[in-house]
Parts: sequence; C-alpha cells; structure tokens
Amino acid sequence: MSSESFLKEVQAIGEKFLLKLQRLPKADPVEIVSFSVVLLFIVTVLVFTIIACSCCCYSCCGCDGRPDPRHRKSQVRPAA
Repeated sequence: MSSESFLKEVQAIGEKFLLKLQRLPKADPVEIVSFSVVLLFIVTVLVFTIIACSCCCYSCCGCDGRPDPRHRKSQVRPAA
C-alpha cells in the first residue's frame, strides 16, 4: 500500500467519523450507546498502549535515560 492510498484511506475514515459525530444528536439511543462503547474501547486501547510503552521504556532505560544494570540478562551455564 502506497503512502498516498494510505492517506486517502485515513482521510475517508476521518470523514466518516465526523459525519457520524454530526448525526449523533439526532440518532436513536441505541446508536448513541453503541457509538459510545466503540469510542470507549478505542480510547482504552490507546491508553493501555501508551501505559505499556511508557512502563517498558521506564524499566529499560530508567529515569535518567541510562540502562538499569539490575535488568541485564545473565547467561546461565550448565553445571559441569
């Protein structure tokens, strides 16, 4: 997929989303609830992804940006 077709696809999705938001005040209560659930799911996934990435980055790099020596992996050799 080229970047131009990807951008067109993202723009089309954005336009559909804006159209849905504009029609939302006139929609049925069931449609409003279902749209809210889908939106809540998307936001939850994004928040969990940000939390997971920040925790991973923090445990790997530490606060000061240097690797934490306690988190280095050590090789275990078999007993002779």
